[in-house]
Amino acid sequence: MDKKILLALLILSIALLVSGCADTPHIERIERTRVAMNTDVTITVMHPDVSEAESAIDCAFAEIYGIEHLMSHTAEDIAADASEVARLNENGFLVNTSPELCYIIDKSCEYSELSNGSFDITILPVINLWTTRIRAGSPPTSDEINETLKLVNYKNISIENNSVYFSHQSMRITLGGVAKGYAVDRAIEVLREHNICHALVNAGGDIRTMGFKREDDPWRVALRNPSNKTEYITIMNLEDRSVATSGNYERYFSEEARASHIIDPKTGYAARELMSVTIIARNATDADALATAVFVLGENEGMELIERLDGVEGLIITRDRRILRSSGFEGFEEIGGALTAGSGTGANVKAAGRENKFQ
Repeated sequence: MDKKILLALLILSIALLVSGCADTPHIERIERTRVAMNTDVTITVMHPDVSEAESAIDCAFAEIYGIEHLMSHTAEDIAADASEVARLNENGFLVNTSPELCYIIDKSCEYSELSNGSFDITILPVINLWTTRIRAGSPPTSDEINETLKLVNYKNISIENNSVYFSHQSMRITLGGVAKGYAVDRAIEVLREHNICHALVNAGGDIRTMGFKREDDPWRVALRNPSNKTEYITIMNLEDRSVATSGNYERYFSEEARASHIIDPKTGYAARELMSVTIIARNATDADALATAVFVLGENEGMELIERLDGVEGLIITRDRRILRSSGFEGFEEIGGALTAGSGTGANVKAAGRENKFQ
């Protein structure tokens, strides 16, 4: 054989070994589930070395726990080990803020700009108002809501020299609409840093995939119909993509109050026009935040936002059970995987599933 060909083959073999992503017929499936960020988090890895995969998964979970501690807004008291978000909410400012928190706050404000304020991390005072009043036995009055809405405006957050400031000390932020997606993204990056090339991370329905489940076999993610756990709205084939779903069939305060867990930052009331929104994006942070933003925006403005963004597709289910897909969504759907085909009335769809269950 020609020496140049031999040399080329040798270089290629070394490159594949160094990358850690060389094809091998002996791929193992390693899966671990733990509780983090108030939900089940499952990490699935396809890798030839079980020990290496388990070590990578442990490191990915450590990253998720670190983000949970950094970004949780709940705290019994403001102690030395309280989260950065809890301390920011207590004091109205936070000096020497971590790069991670500065990034996610800045990113959240970008989503607010994109959605004309329909996604707003300063919504926490309104959520707290609803929670307190419902526990007391009655919903808040319109006057109480309007007064509390004066504290809701992402434009009143400023970041200067790694410090975060609120314009009003009584402001509060919650990163519940974006933190899980960010944690999923960071977990994928940690797995990649530890030589993993094929994985799926699922944090309570916020999902990101990397590579394949098997060679040339993409990860299959099903949007479940919650009224019938054996049925799915659709099945998506995802490779290096993320998906997240927001819906109002889960009750955040109480069933009696019939309040959605997604509050419109402009009105202070639950967003009710849609039943659910599913977003496919390149990363889970985008998918998580955009699913909430589109849900609040509603059918027309929401779909306009999806179509305006590169690399983003969406599926909307309206209150009258119509299924609407963005122009490129069907490119991710498995043929024959949808419970109801195309747009129009979905007779079998009673509610949109919060869970994205992978198969």
